[in-house]
Amino acid sequence: MPTEKVLIVDDERLVRWSLRQKCEEWGYHTLEAETGSAALKIARNESPDLVLLDVRLPDISGIQLLEQLKQSGGARAVIMITADPQLEDVKLALKLGAFDFIGKPLDFEELEVTMRNALETTRLRTEVESLRGEVRRRTGYHDVIGVSPRMTELMGFVRKIADSEATTILIQGESGTGKDLIAKAIHYQSRRQDKSFVAINCSAIPETLMEAELFGHERGAFTDAKAMKKGLFEMADGGTLFLDEIGELPLEMQAKLLRVLQEKEVRPVGSNDRHTVDVRVIAATNRDLESAYRTGTFRKDLYFRLNVVTVHIPPLRERRADIPMLVHHFLNHYTPTKPLQVTAAAMKSLLQYDWPGNVRELENCIARAVTLGDQQTIDVQDLPPAIRSEQPATSEMTPQDAASLSTTALAEMERMTILRVFEQAHGDKALAGKMLGISRATLYRKLKRYNIALRGNPEQGEKEAAAHVAAR
Repeated sequence: MPTEKVLIVDDERLVRWSLRQKCEEWGYHTLEAETGSAALKIARNESPDLVLLDVRLPDISGIQLLEQLKQSGGARAVIMITADPQLEDVKLALKLGAFDFIGKPLDFEELEVTMRNALETTRLRTEVESLRGEVRRRTGYHDVIGVSPRMTELMGFVRKIADSEATTILIQGESGTGKDLIAKAIHYQSRRQDKSFVAINCSAIPETLMEAELFGHERGAFTDAKAMKKGLFEMADGGTLFLDEIGELPLEMQAKLLRVLQEKEVRPVGSNDRHTVDVRVIAATNRDLESAYRTGTFRKDLYFRLNVVTVHIPPLRERRADIPMLVHHFLNHYTPTKPLQVTAAAMKSLLQYDWPGNVRELENCIARAVTLGDQQTIDVQDLPPAIRSEQPATSEMTPQDAASLSTTALAEMERMTILRVFEQAHGDKALAGKMLGISRATLYRKLKRYNIALRGNPEQGEKEAAAHVAAR
């Protein structure tokens, strides 16, 4: 049976009495108010799940009260009740967030169904918002991997941008650095997170179709326009539009994009009407746009319009400390049930390679190694020839830095591998040792070294570990 609170707001005592009788018969807890001011006070104190609200009240109109309830969050759902429904009142109330209108004299069967639908819709909306929040918490940054100082600084900057009011953001970085992931991180940590994130690769759309793709088109605007279609700007209204490879946009389209950014209006192809849009535009490029506008291949005014807030993503060679974590991430992706290990020699090669293709190249390398390897260990021979050559670190790293990084990175990779295997073995130490190819005593020593907690009784686990290490 329902247990929700229902607030009845009506200046007629008999109407309130009849509504209370029916609501309590249906299992609801009822509250009553004769005036708008009394209803606001009750709503603030009791937070009703549903309000049955008369349009005509002695001190304030029901429409005004509806607006105040919605603004203050004092009611999750509102059903308007009136003996004289006016079309303008109905339209305004629905626009302000009323669930439905019920006419007087009341049809209680209709009212019961409407109340049930309103409460169920509210419950579903709350669940959806909760799930969206959980998805955002899990996906906001999950694909942006890195603990190096450069990445830590970058993600701190991303959080600031996400919280800002900036409506144009430019992301610059070499190919394969993850510009799309940074764009998603900005969107899903912003106040626009519940709206759409729409992405387009500007180099992948023919010039003749780009305008219709971005701004939409009317039916018959061109040969294949058999129906009206919204453009990406309208699809992203309230949210974020990600323009990847903005440097490849033709000059004519650059001028039209600039106009939309300035006027915040779009005009579909074949239409004379303009549609207002509220869109955060994130543009990304691997080109030097400053040089491009100086040579005339990119509009100077568009460059400065986009360059209000700029995010620079460091190439992988400048954040080598993140390589072991990225390797572990890709292993989890490509072999979620198999505890593959990376040998010290293979990791050394991975750390010393310059990665001109950045993170994308590293992912392809791991995918290749998993496919060609023995499904147990990734060794040097499983790596592509260019990486296998064990090139010395670039001039950006001294030999001492490279050696130090290699030692630290290998230790971190070993720790993550043990953690992964221990989780897959569900805490079974004997099975974990077998999967890793090491004795139980060696496993205990490594668990203690990397401060990996043993499952079960902590004190007993420490005694077991100490006993095994001592026996060793």
